[in-house]
Amino acid sequence: MSNTSHSHTNPPLRLGILLSGRGRGTNMANLVAATRDGRLEAEVVLVVSTTRDAPALERARALGTPILLIPADEYPDAGALDRALADAFARARVDLVCLAGYMRLLGTEFLNRFPNRVLNIHPALLPRFGGQGLYGHHVHEAVLASGEKVSGATVHLVDAEYDHGPILLQEEVPVLPDDTPETLAARVLAAEHRVYPAAIQRYARRGFHPERFREDTGGASR
Repeated sequence: MSNTSHSHTNPPLRLGILLSGRGRGTNMANLVAATRDGRLEAEVVLVVSTTRDAPALERARALGTPILLIPADEYPDAGALDRALADAFARARVDLVCLAGYMRLLGTEFLNRFPNRVLNIHPALLPRFGGQGLYGHHVHEAVLASGEKVSGATVHLVDAEYDHGPILLQEEVPVLPDDTPETLAARVLAAEHRVYPAAIQRYARRGFHPERFREDTGGASR
């Protein structure tokens, strides 16, 4: 992995995408699209799933991106799985690992191989409405039950806790009086599709330095 920032004169950023859930893979597909329509100076060089028959993995195959299945149930413990995942991304010479529906906790064995190089997108304004069990529709149900007037999307660095690492970029989404979890989710997803490529692009251009990123953007919010 290079420690230099990426620009028009450097080779495209090499992205790896990691997923484990049974979602549709919309964030993965959006990142692939962003690399092809000019929003993101990068290429997706590997999509990895730890779940068999993941719809997102088949979607990645249809998009023509390299895919790899590393079934979690074939490994004796989380550390062994983390080592296999890190080895796969290292072989692909990945600069930045992007989680897109990865429901497992990455341990230090993985994170130490990619320091400050693992990002996640979360469908709420962290640090609120994050943590184990708060994903997908569970997040939006919790936001509505709380009476919050604003939700949104957060891109953050990944550490060894769920939804806990330093926040890079957020986009707010208003909560409407007649919202359901489904209608709120649709608007938050649109924000996710804007903020994830933007955060990746800006983070890479600033040399993968979280402090430099936040200083340049005036904080975590967009």
